Amino acid sequence: MIRFVVRRAASALGVLVAVSILTFLIFAAIPNGNPALRLAGRTASPQDIAAVTKAYGFNKPIYVQYAKTMQQVFTGQIQSYTQHVTVMSQIKRGLPATVSLAIGATVLWLVVAIILGLAAALRAGSATDTSITVLGFAGISAPSFVVGAILLYLFAFKTHLFPNGGYVGITSGVGTWFHHMVLPWISLAVLYIGIYSQVLRSTVVETLSEDFVRTARAKGLSRRRILTGHVLRTSLIPLVSLWGLDFAGVVGGGAILVETVFNLHGVGQYVQQSVSALDVPPILVTVLFGAIFVVLLSALVDVIYAALDPRIRLAA
Repeated sequence: MIRFVVRRAASALGVLVAVSILTFLIFAAIPNGNPALRLAGRTASPQDIAAVTKAYGFNKPIYVQYAKTMQQVFTGQIQSYTQHVTVMSQIKRGLPATVSLAIGATVLWLVVAIILGLAAALRAGSATDTSITVLGFAGISAPSFVVGAILLYLFAFKTHLFPNGGYVGITSGVGTWFHHMVLPWISLAVLYIGIYSQVLRSTVVETLSEDFVRTARAKGLSRRRILTGHVLRTSLIPLVSLWGLDFAGVVGGGAILVETVFNLHGVGQYVQQSVSALDVPPILVTVLFGAIFVVLLSALVDVIYAALDPRIRLAA
């Protein structure tokens, strides 16, 4: 087990290093991507740009620039090229909105997808199955920003049942926080509900034909016990794998469109603004931030795998 942990930690470190190098090189290779141009200002003279280039070390070899940048990243001293503030302070500012969005949407899409997926699988071939499948594909096909815009128009501008955007922290009151987050949660969850419900439906239908399910029926176990103790437990494994990557992606900035539509000022919206300005430090830090989440949640998924199915064992 110790060997597995060491090997897993080494591979995780390798992934983070590779991601950081690729991200840094991509923005270093962009035409007109010289950060000295943005640091010096729009009205800067060639002499000013040259002075900034020398002061910040942009004239040094690319590997020296990378090493210096990574040192600043892990000491928390790296600053935005355009806003001249530390990146970590901006991420900490936007993280509560992003985490609130991710957790609430995750709970919503998992609960609804499990209910719909089970209902479709247990009534395979029926009108209920067809209706849920059509709704699932409609959810997959609908862009989150379109769903968000429609919800804003119907429930914020027309009926005034919900706020028209903005983030209010949970410290301002659970009810107020919940009221502001309902529409963003639904907008983000619709896509994943469609995907997860269809994956669960297919897995449950396949699992119902397995030998161990027939054996459980032959032993006289109740339908409810077979579904909860055997079928659903095994069928949730693909969903756990999907959830680990999707949740990490959302927290790492994957909810850009929803955050922008609802003006939540989260990490995703911060990344979008940084990409538009070719501001490398925020992008590099948030990409690493997302990669760390993926690595950590992948390890958590392995543990959940073993809990759901005793046949699955982590290699020692």
